[in-house]
Amino acid sequence: MITVEQYRRKCVTAEEAVKVIKSNQVVFIEGDTGLPQRLVDAMVVRAPKLRNVRILHLMVVGGKMSYLEPGLEESFRHIAFFTGGGAREAINEGRAEFIPVFLSEIAKLFYTGSVPIDVALIHLSLPDEHGFCSYGVGVDITKPAAENADVVIAQINPNMPRSLGDSFIHLSKIDYVVEVNDPLPELEPKPFSEVHRRIGKHISTLIEDGATLQMGIGAIPDAVLSFLGDKKYLGVHTEMFSDGVMELIDRGIITNEKKTIHTGKIIAAFFMGTEKLYDYVDNNPIFEFHPCHYTNDPFIISQNEKMVAINSAIEVDLTGQVCSDSIGYDIYSGIGGQVDFVRGAARSKGGKAIIALPSTAKGESISRIVPHLKEGAGVVTSRGDVHYIVTEYGIAYLHGKSISERAKALIKVAHPKFRQELERFAQQINWL
Repeated sequence: MITVEQYRRKCVTAEEAVKVIKSNQVVFIEGDTGLPQRLVDAMVVRAPKLRNVRILHLMVVGGKMSYLEPGLEESFRHIAFFTGGGAREAINEGRAEFIPVFLSEIAKLFYTGSVPIDVALIHLSLPDEHGFCSYGVGVDITKPAAENADVVIAQINPNMPRSLGDSFIHLSKIDYVVEVNDPLPELEPKPFSEVHRRIGKHISTLIEDGATLQMGIGAIPDAVLSFLGDKKYLGVHTEMFSDGVMELIDRGIITNEKKTIHTGKIIAAFFMGTEKLYDYVDNNPIFEFHPCHYTNDPFIISQNEKMVAINSAIEVDLTGQVCSDSIGYDIYSGIGGQVDFVRGAARSKGGKAIIALPSTAKGESISRIVPHLKEGAGVVTSRGDVHYIVTEYGIAYLHGKSISERAKALIKVAHPKFRQELERFAQQINWL
């Protein structure tokens, strides 16, 4: 227990709290929609007094990463485990860095001291009567980071939902508290196109009653969810989710009752969406949150029978190599949890590992099924791991297939205007 007086002694302003940050330290900042914006802003004000502060986090959604602004390079060096839109320019201009790593393995870097953390800036719910605050929208790598930081500064916010599960930190583990009353950034669902609708329909044919799903946010996952109205007893084990799950829960389609582990529960590491979703998750026992080293552990994932993993790609070559983190040499996103879930689903009894992507980009001027990956492109999912590739033109199953068989299957799901070109290439190098 902690008394009101003890709690009040921890309460300071953001400006006072960030004075503990010194030059040459490593600062972890919670990402996604949980960015502790008041703490970030106060830290950046101190930029003239700081040198070589290395900042770690996953991508940020809806927040302002002002430490990435040009001219602050001597004060701050951002190091991303996953690259969001706000950091791409800085990384590709050399003003920030990117660590390619499986999401399931980031916590190990903290626990072993391979990546030490001096200060953690986190964003929490109000404490309960026992002194426990919830990590709210993001348990992911934030909980392991806070557990391994020398100093923990928490922005405590009544608008942060109280997510349940392995999702709590006691006030005794927090060094400084900064109270705020700020709305969380919202991520509104976007309409999906006819191409996404067709992809979603194809994927829905691979999902059986009683399946457990992993999917993220965006047009393809939303399109898939729109075609699951006739399914029964679906479950969810994922690293993240958004608004789309609410309707399927309320309609009795997602029940989790056929899951082989964590029966009755949606298992996740973080979530992003609208205020409606934040209110829906708040104190809702159907949701159980865990750090990513648990949710994304392929061994844990594989224990869900009929596990269906749905992930995206930037391009896929004719042998099945999947690039999903870069466009040539330019870093676009990160490895994230794709390989974790591909391998977990592949080892699940009745599981399916799916990579989904539109067949073209830039107004149908570029094929995303390609003869070979661009120079500099990163292979996230290897051709040995890949199983299903889905575009709006159909489903290609590659696992256990020869290079020739793979090329034929992928050409069939490529856009028709590029199929002849792909066939010529495959013939020239004796794949067909």
